[in-house]
Amino acid sequence: MDNAAAVPGNPPQANHHFADAARDAVYQAIFSRRDVRGQFLPDPIPDAVLARLLTAAHFAPSVGYMQPWSFVLIREAAVKARIHAAFAEANAEALQMFEGEKREIYRELKLEGILESPVNLLITCDRDRAGPVVIGRTHIKAMDIYSAVCAVQNLWLAARAEGLGVGWVSIFHQAALKEILGLPERIVPIAYLCLGQVSHFHDKPELEAAGWRPRLPLDELVYFEQWGETAGDGAAALKAALRAAQDTAAAHRRFDLAQS
Repeated sequence: MDNAAAVPGNPPQANHHFADAARDAVYQAIFSRRDVRGQFLPDPIPDAVLARLLTAAHFAPSVGYMQPWSFVLIREAAVKARIHAAFAEANAEALQMFEGEKREIYRELKLEGILESPVNLLITCDRDRAGPVVIGRTHIKAMDIYSAVCAVQNLWLAARAEGLGVGWVSIFHQAALKEILGLPERIVPIAYLCLGQVSHFHDKPELEAAGWRPRLPLDELVYFEQWGETAGDGAAALKAALRAAQDTAAAHRRFDLAQS
């Protein structure tokens, strides 16, 4: 939203935060978002809803305002079948990369909803879209890739707000994806997503519930002034607040937005 205070005649604003209900909805979308694999329903996604999701993705931040993303929609069963075959080949290879208990857990995981979801979507990055020299990409060349990932997150959160599930399928050989979908050489596949209505959302991420990995304590990932420095002015108070906030999020409770 544009800053209303910058428009002549508008009174200055005391603050810029959303109303409490709107803020709560943003955090609810973030904390209840899940990587959906096995709960898709066959119901089609209305065009108006799909348009809102793609618009949310298109309004993501991008370095140098290059907007490097494009969107390939896949609905035809024949194309999905080829994509699923490419996943199955890569997934069989991935299984052999794990050992012992991890391999057995991996074998039981459902890691895609390619055939079940009504819409598959590939988000791509065109690394040449803004020319050879881009503001903000002059020294960190991967900034366009990171920008495209922001579009993924925007779409994912918008989908959760719409009651839709999203699953990110990343177990592919990129060359196979590019061949099946006819991508030009310069176009990089970023995220292959499965979208659709779902029967339910899990309370916890599936990999956490399956014992693959726990969610890491946030207070152990925050440093002060230098990498690895865990002490600093106000560190103890902030870490206590981080632990409380993570506990609140994990329990699907609401933040106390009156605190500031």
